[in-house]
Amino acid sequence: MTIISLMQKVDIAEKIKDAPDRGYQIGVVIGSFIPFLVLGGIALWMYTRAKKRAKNGN
Repeated sequence: MTIISLMQKVDIAEKIKDAPDRGYQIGVVIGSFIPFLVLGGIALWMYTRAKKRAKNGN
């Protein structure tokens, strides 16, 4: 089930065109950026953790 959901392509332009109101459009845009923000946060956390480890000599 999760593999199928990861492989689905979402056409954001079509969703915005068919949006019932402006609030929905904003939600679609924000929702499309959330995965990238989460991945960026994880990458930053891993970087700072590795930097601290290198500083301590471990």
